[in-house]
Amino acid sequence: MVLNFPEYSFEVQIQTQKKMIFDSVRKKFIPLTPEEWVRQHCICHLNLYYNIPLNNLAVEREIRAMDLRKRFDIVAFGKSGTPLILVECKAPEVKIDQNTIIQAGVYNKKMDSEWMWITNGIQHVWLRKEGDKMAFVEMPNEIIR
Repeated sequence: MVLNFPEYSFEVQIQTQKKMIFDSVRKKFIPLTPEEWVRQHCICHLNLYYNIPLNNLAVEREIRAMDLRKRFDIVAFGKSGTPLILVECKAPEVKIDQNTIIQAGVYNKKMDSEWMWITNGIQHVWLRKEGDKMAFVEMPNEIIR
């Protein structure tokens, strides 16, 4: 599926009759689902467009948010080691709506990142911390770390 990203190249192969994609952060092949296709594009975009080193990215890690066990999609960490961008990825057919933004906001209450990026690969929603609230902003040209 064509996404609203620059063209990136990926290592894709078939393993036990499943299409797999190599995740350069987790350093292993992952089943290629529609959401994973979006996630891998986000990883490339963070690394190649925003110049965030791969070792500053965490992918699909568990957190406890409001006494629930959850998994964030991607967190990019700044030079100081604090969360900089929380990324919530959805499959392309999933609409970005208020519930999706609330979900990311719940995760970000725990992570306290400056930026939130919510995407289904076609629609990109960016928010940035302004005081103690998150405000909608245009997709940034650069991220100051």
